[in-house]
Amino acid sequence: MSDNPDENETQLGFDLGDKPASGAYEPNLDEIREDLHSILDGARRVTAEALWDERTYRYNKVVFPQMSRWLPEEEAAQLCFEFSREMERIGQLMAA
Repeated sequence: MSDNPDENETQLGFDLGDKPASGAYEPNLDEIREDLHSILDGARRVTAEALWDERTYRYNKVVFPQMSRWLPEEEAAQLCFEFSREMERIGQLMAA
């Protein structure tokens, strides 16, 4: 065993040395837009005869607004507005 405490920590898997900070995650905005538009298009296709199940409805209701946060504020607000109208319509269909 070495007399150097840093070496012992590294050997035990406790590398406490300074490591470079990892880069922040930057999503691909085009992919996010594509995903959001896909969900919105799917919501627009929902009819009384072809409803989303409860799980899909709840999932999209949570995920859509979260994904939209990556986009510029005005774009996100417009997409969320359109999605909200569709979710209200789908909710009414599901309640009928």
